[in-house]
Amino acid sequence: MSRQRLGDLGRALWQKSSSAPLCAGLKIPAFACGGVASSCGAPGEHKCCKQGANSSRAPANVAANPNPHSGAAAGHRHHVVGKLRGEEALAKSGRAFSSTAPQIDHKTYLWARYNEMKRLVHDLIPPGVCNLLNPSTIYANNEVNLDEVDIYGFDYDYTLALYSNSLNEMIYNKARQFLVEHYKYPQGISKYNYIPNFAARGLHYDIQKGLLMKIDAFHYIQMGTVYRGLKPVPDEEVMQLYRGSNHVPLHQVSGFYGKGPKMKQFMDVFSLPEMTLLAAANDYFISNDIEYDPVHLYKDVSVSVQSVQGITLQTVNKYILRGDETYAVLHRLASHGKKLFLITNSPFSFVDKGMKYMVGKDWRDFFDVVIVQADKPHFFNDCVKPFRRLDSNGDLQWDKIKSLDKGQIYKQGNLVDFLKLTGWRGSKVLYFGDHLYSDLADLMLRHGWRTGAIVPELEVETKVVNTEQYAQSLTWLQALTGLLERMQVHMYRDAESKKVLQDWLKEREEAVTKNLFNPQFGSIFRTCHNPTYFSRRLCRFSDLYMASISCLLNYDLSYTFYPRRTPLQHEAPLWMDQLCTGCMKTPFLEEMAHIR
Repeated sequence: MSRQRLGDLGRALWQKSSSAPLCAGLKIPAFACGGVASSCGAPGEHKCCKQGANSSRAPANVAANPNPHSGAAAGHRHHVVGKLRGEEALAKSGRAFSSTAPQIDHKTYLWARYNEMKRLVHDLIPPGVCNLLNPSTIYANNEVNLDEVDIYGFDYDYTLALYSNSLNEMIYNKARQFLVEHYKYPQGISKYNYIPNFAARGLHYDIQKGLLMKIDAFHYIQMGTVYRGLKPVPDEEVMQLYRGSNHVPLHQVSGFYGKGPKMKQFMDVFSLPEMTLLAAANDYFISNDIEYDPVHLYKDVSVSVQSVQGITLQTVNKYILRGDETYAVLHRLASHGKKLFLITNSPFSFVDKGMKYMVGKDWRDFFDVVIVQADKPHFFNDCVKPFRRLDSNGDLQWDKIKSLDKGQIYKQGNLVDFLKLTGWRGSKVLYFGDHLYSDLADLMLRHGWRTGAIVPELEVETKVVNTEQYAQSLTWLQALTGLLERMQVHMYRDAESKKVLQDWLKEREEAVTKNLFNPQFGSIFRTCHNPTYFSRRLCRFSDLYMASISCLLNYDLSYTFYPRRTPLQHEAPLWMDQLCTGCMKTPFLEEMAHIR
């Protein structure tokens, strides 16, 4: 939901909580502000009210504790003043303190707060809060002014050409066949059909252990997302396999381009059938109690998938989606005087067939430079391979390349020569690709080009985010986190209170939003509570990201993309979970001052 809608929801929660009814069965107020436990006044807790407003009714024993450092009042700067004022008010009203006031057990109090909070979250999601995200939106990690961009560059696969999910199934079937027929793997593997929604982009694969998993931005494995074959690995076993920790050291996670000595990160959409075939083959060997070497299996599956790419040439056109949109983008850019270029790892015959299908036989007229079989990312980070020219039949020519001319097709080469021959440098160049490492990383970090990441998964994930179920689940998750944060004080350290808090913590860790995306691995952008390793790289290597290049059609070519100023943890004046719990301070320093 947008920041404005979140703000509206937060204000609604605050207003609602300020006048909330008494907790069911308990003559204590639902919410008050500023205290450690700021709703349904805790036993023995001190109350203070925002801007000096009168506090809600408190239990009779609220000031009975003579120790100013006990209970929720520990370290509270207002405690003595508030206590004296409370005594004066009670004296004037003729009321007296009573040591025989009924005691409220902590367990009952905690669950009362829980239930009241759940009701508030359910009731106060504003109508129309869903469907706020447009899947055709371009999102900005960095400010980009299109008016300053004169040159647009593109990768081919999953950038200019988007493919249907049927292509993944075809690649899987062909690679499985190659594995059985060429490497003589058991015929039983042929019985494993492709599972469309099993894997997700951005996952890591432990080559030596044969485990597929999801890792967050801080190199921690997300528990519940580790798979050996097609079956999840219990959390306890994961901890044993990684020496008592779910943290994977940096040098093992991956190198700069996504592959370390022990881990491989699958970063492009073409990797989905490869991950699924790895899982299927592992599952076959484990289920049939056959010893095998996971490292050799990984290598054999990788070669099998790569061997399929030549086969797809004959039938690729039937898998291409929305070719008319690709034509519209190229036509619009060219008609506005923008220079266009193509740098792809695919062979010319493959690209030529697809571009003729999408754009027409004169597709090369749109591009000022076309480079095929570029061997990215090496194209961007070394200057070894020279450019070679291909004739109209795709045959290699051996003349020295002194210029990159429109209408010609070039093979291999390197970025150093490309920059010398074109003079296209810096932020006036915007390059689009789907692979964060091979397409974007070097251009962003070493050469100062603007970069745009194509993330087709955004279309599906946006639909999930726009559902009422997601809005309810996410808001409750934030509210529950706020409750946990506020209730972890020493007054709730008895056995029953600890059990309640553990139940809440378990509910929080189950992360109900995960199953709304991929049932095995969840969203490609988030683990339970942190950004994923993929998401971290997306923010680092791309100025912009979007579901497809057709999103450009929604914006004027002088449009400026501004990133949202997301508050840092120490900047946020007000968080959703604080609104939900009635906490108006960040991070309630007064109540926590006793830690010093």
